[in-house]
Amino acid sequence: MSGAARPAAPDGRRAAMTGSEEPGGRRGTRVGIADVRRLEDVVAAYRALDYRYGGGACRVAVEARLPGAVALLSDVTKTVVLARLCTAVADLYNLAGWTNFDQDRPAAALVAFGRALELAVEAGNDDLQANIRYRVGRLHLHYGAVDAALAEFARGREAALLAHSKLAQAILSANQAWAHAKKADVTEALAALRRAREEFAEAEGCEPSPWAAFFGRTDMAAMIGTVHAELAQVVDVRHGRDGIPALAEAVAGYPERMTRSRSLTLIWLATVHALDGDLDVATAVGAEAIELAGALRSPRTRQRLHSLSAAARRFPGNPAAREIADRIDDLEQRGR
Repeated sequence: MSGAARPAAPDGRRAAMTGSEEPGGRRGTRVGIADVRRLEDVVAAYRALDYRYGGGACRVAVEARLPGAVALLSDVTKTVVLARLCTAVADLYNLAGWTNFDQDRPAAALVAFGRALELAVEAGNDDLQANIRYRVGRLHLHYGAVDAALAEFARGREAALLAHSKLAQAILSANQAWAHAKKADVTEALAALRRAREEFAEAEGCEPSPWAAFFGRTDMAAMIGTVHAELAQVVDVRHGRDGIPALAEAVAGYPERMTRSRSLTLIWLATVHALDGDLDVATAVGAEAIELAGALRSPRTRQRLHSLSAAARRFPGNPAAREIADRIDDLEQRGR
C-alpha cells in the first residue's frame, strides 16, 4: 500500500508496561499515562488509514488490538488514568465499529459500538458517547432504518448537550437533517441543517476531540450538499441545484488523506447533475468518483454508487447516462 506508512504502534500488551514490585513481593505491572498516550496514538494511526483507504485497510488490525487494550484496564491504579484509558479503549471499539460498518458488517459493527458505549459511560465521557451514537445512527441510515437513525441522533444530541460540545451538536444536527431529508420532510431537514450551521459556527476555535476532528469546514459543506442532494432524490431536483456549490466546495477541500470522504461527495455531486439532466458533467464527475471508490477498501462507498446509477438510468436513451451505469456495473462485477 503506497501513500501512507502503516502505523508503527506498540503492541499494547503487558510486556510493554513498566514492571513494578507490588506489596507482598508479587511482581506486577502498572499502567500509566504514557501507556494511555501510546494507545491513543495507535487509534489515531488506524483512523487515518480508515479515512484514506477504507475500513478494509485496518479493520483486522484494529480488532487484534482490542484484547490487549482491554487487558490494560485491570492494571490501572489511579482514577485519573482509568478514566482516560477507558476513553481510549472505548474509542478503539468505536473505530472497530466504524471499520466493520464500512466493510458491510453491520452486526459486528453494532456489537463493537455497544462495547464502546459501555466504556464511554464508565469513563463519564459524554462527548464520546455523542460520537458513538452518531456513528450508530449513520449505520442505521445507510441500511434504510431512518427512524432508528433519528432515535440514535436524538440520544447523541442529548449527550452532546451534556458535554457542552457545539461541534458534537453540529455533527448530530447535520445528520438529523439528512435523516429528515430521507423521509422527504423538507421543513425539518432544512431547520436541522440551519441549526447545524449555527452550532458549527459557535464551535469555531474550540479544540476538537480526536473522534470528531474530521468535521471541519469541508465536512460541514459536504453535509449541506448531502441534505440537498437527498431532497433532490426524494422531493424535487431543484433542491440538488441548491446543494451543488456546497458539494463542489467540499470536493475541492478534501485533502488526499480523506479519499473516502472525497469519493462519497463526488458521488453526490455526480448524482445531482444526473438528476438534473446535466449528464456530460455527471459523467466526468462520476468517472472520478467511480475510480476512487474502486481503489478504496470500502464496500459502503461502492454501495453508495447505487444512487448515481439510479439517477443515470432515468435517461435510458442517453449515451452519457449509459456510460455511467455501465461503469458502475463493471465495478460491481469486479468486486464480487
